[in-house]
Amino acid sequence: MVTIEKKGDHFIFTIKGIHKLWALKSEITIPAAHIINAHPNKENLHIKLGLKMLGTGIPGVMDAGSFIGKDGIIFCDITNDDKSIVIELQHEHYKKMIIDVEDPQYAIELLIENKILPDERI
Repeated sequence: MVTIEKKGDHFIFTIKGIHKLWALKSEITIPAAHIINAHPNKENLHIKLGLKMLGTGIPGVMDAGSFIGKDGIIFCDITNDDKSIVIELQHEHYKKMIIDVEDPQYAIELLIENKILPDERI
């Protein structure tokens, strides 16, 4: 499970509990302007994410960590398809983040409504 907090013009993604060990990461900070889109995860856990770089994976049960996929490097922390969202990124190490959140709709709204487009910077 991941929590999302908006601080200034950045989002802080905090990996919670045992998931920190599985993902080998505790926090990711992304500038709001680098978020292209966020949407519900329509894939299921049985879909192969790519080659695992760092982290833990149990097929069909959970994936956590960094994966090299056809679109680039992906960060995942997913155990529940119904609570997972996809965050598409630009100008970042990760091209995508696929994460479980407590309230997917709220998280998507937070990310989309509060992102700062490059031409809107103050």
